[in-house]
Amino acid sequence: MGRNSRKLDILDAASKIVNERGIFNLTLDAVAAEAGFSKGGLLYHYPSKEALVRGMVEHLAENYQEKVQADMDKDPEQIGKWIRAYVNVTFNQTDENKNKNAVLLAAKAVGPELLDPIREVYESWKDQAEKDGIDPMKATIIQLAADGIWLSELFDINRMEDSKKEEVFQALIKWAKE
Repeated sequence: MGRNSRKLDILDAASKIVNERGIFNLTLDAVAAEAGFSKGGLLYHYPSKEALVRGMVEHLAENYQEKVQADMDKDPEQIGKWIRAYVNVTFNQTDENKNKNAVLLAAKAVGPELLDPIREVYESWKDQAEKDGIDPMKATIIQLAADGIWLSELFDINRMEDSKKEEVFQALIKWAKE
């Protein structure tokens, strides 16, 4: 088993704890137990809770970028390609990815600066949205709408029926093609 897969096991265990037990149950001891590591083994990879949470945010950001790129690679239309991929990935997340999104709540609670890796990605995404070949304001509004749905699900504050969510998704994709 390689070092990266061991680190991913730790990150997955930490995400599971945050999602299933809540942010305040994210301790190094709990993560070590969930991942099947000794605390020393965990500390070798992540020497503090802050380092662990930063690693979780970095992994989330990298994973999201990879999924958006993979979706773009399948889209033959150039104009609006990035924003359509972003909407598709944001709307069609797996339950596993939804669990990992809870890391953002942990990062905000542990230390707002731990959100910097996702902030940096958003800066580059803002540029991509604005240079995607469609009206920059339209692209920004589409991105914000997708983020709004995602965040309302993350916080469990707006339980939208699947059929309504699909209608919104289709409307945003259509808008990104006009």
